[in-house]
Amino acid sequence: MLSLQDVIDYCDLNEGEIAAVAEHEHIPLTVAAEVGDVLLSSPEGVVKLHTMIIENMEHALERGQTDHVQELVCTYRHLQRTHPLPVALCP
Repeated sequence: MLSLQDVIDYCDLNEGEIAAVAEHEHIPLTVAAEVGDVLLSSPEGVVKLHTMIIENMEHALERGQTDHVQELVCTYRHLQRTHPLPVALCP
């Protein structure tokens, strides 16, 4: 049986990014790791990951959860470095 750490190690996202997917989708961390890994396989999926974290930040701001917003900002910066938004190719 795989542990949570095994699943995280398999995925190309860090714990904060996986937690953000879990928060956004209201799913367990192990499932979020799998969802995140699938999303990384396409440019549209990468955009969706960025959108999820931004929406989590917006919701945390609305609730006045400034500490959580700061965590999400750090998570988002990491995502930007490791999986930047795809550049649209012009014909």
